[in-house]
Amino acid sequence: MRLKLNLTKSIEKNAEAYYEKAKKSKKKLKGAQRALKRTKIKLKRLKNAPKPKPKVKKLVKRRKKQWYEKFRWFISSEDFLCVGGRDATSNEILIKKHTEKNDLVFHTKIQGSPFFVIKTNGKKPGKATLQQTAQATASYSKAWNLGLLSVETFYVKPEQVSKQAPSGEYVEKGSFTINGNINPIKTQLQIAIGIKDDQIIGGPVDAIEKHAEKYVTLKQGKEKTGAAAKKIKYKIGGNLDSIIRFIPSGGVKLN
Repeated sequence: MRLKLNLTKSIEKNAEAYYEKAKKSKKKLKGAQRALKRTKIKLKRLKNAPKPKPKVKKLVKRRKKQWYEKFRWFISSEDFLCVGGRDATSNEILIKKHTEKNDLVFHTKIQGSPFFVIKTNGKKPGKATLQQTAQATASYSKAWNLGLLSVETFYVKPEQVSKQAPSGEYVEKGSFTINGNINPIKTQLQIAIGIKDDQIIGGPVDAIEKHAEKYVTLKQGKEKTGAAAKKIKYKIGGNLDSIIRFIPSGGVKLN
C-alpha cells in the first residue's frame, strides 16, 4: 500500500489528514451499507407481493344499426314500426324497397311531404298508430315551415301508390301518384324528441312519451335548429347530430 505524503507538512499533519479521510470513507461505507440493506428489504417485499393482474381493455360493443335508422322512424304507442322519408331519395327508396303488401302508406294533401309507412307485419294498426303516423307525416312536411297548425293527411294501401304518370306528365323523384280512394286524417303539428337506452328517438308526442326515458316536445317557432338541438341535448343528453335529424325543417319552439 502506497501513501502520498505532503512534504510541506509534518508527519503528524499528514497522519491527521489521512485519519480524517478514513473517517469520511467509513461514514460513506456505513451509508452505502444502510442503502444496500434498504434496497434488499424493498426487493424482498416486491418479490413476495402479489402480482397485479394485467389491465384488460374493456371493449365497447357497438350497437348494430337497423335499416330504418337511415330514415326518420318511431315506434308507435301500439308498438308498430313507422318509417318516413327524409328527402326525395329516401322517399323513393322507402316506397320501392321497404314497403310490403300489408303496410299502410301516409302522405299529406300538400306538396313537400315525406311518405311514412306503417310496417304492419300482417297486424291491424289501431286508431292511435294511425293518428301518430299522421302527425309525424304532417310535422315533417312543408306545413311546419309554412306555420300551419294543422293539416290533412291520408293513408292508402301500397298497391295504390305508383310511379305511373298520366299521359304527357312526369312523376318526379321521390313523388308518386295515388290511385283510388284515400283515408283522410286531420292532425295537429307537434313533435317530441327523447332518449331511450342512450339512443335518440323522435316522432309524434304520444309515441315518444310512451317509449322515452326523458323527452321534450317541439312546436313551430323562431329558434334555429342548431340552437334548439343544444338545448334539447342539455335536457335529455344524447348525440347532437342524432337530435338534429329529428327536428323538423323550419323554426322551432321547445315546450
